[in-house]
Amino acid sequence: MATQLTADDARESLNSHVAARGAEINAKYGPHIGWKELQKILEDRACVRYPCPVVFDAAALGAGEFAHPLPTGERPEAGFTMYVHPVFMTDLARVPLLVLYQLVLVNYGEFASADDAETFGAAAAGLSRDDYYAQLCEMADELAGCSAA
Repeated sequence: MATQLTADDARESLNSHVAARGAEINAKYGPHIGWKELQKILEDRACVRYPCPVVFDAAALGAGEFAHPLPTGERPEAGFTMYVHPVFMTDLARVPLLVLYQLVLVNYGEFASADDAETFGAAAAGLSRDDYYAQLCEMADELAGCSAA
């Protein structure tokens, strides 16, 4: 009798996978992932499946959104543009934390959850999930009062 996988099994499997991929990134480019390391990660197709340059522009972001990738074409192979709120342009050391969180959307699309994003980002940054989440919340809180454009 074959065992049938459930949706929960699939979610757990993806979360384990993104944790492993994040740890691989940290092992290859860490232990500290700064702006320079982020640029190398974005160019490494073993880490980021599709081209994904970072652009500091809030026009494509929703209210309170610190970063988000948007496809540049009809197919993922055309790449993505990672929009990052320009308030972070003067603090490039923290931008990798924002981008790492969003990279699961580039690599896994709609299948990736916020939980997967936190798991991946924390593992890639070499932080505990709690520390990673706290830093993301702090940066998101900085956007309060910032205009979307």
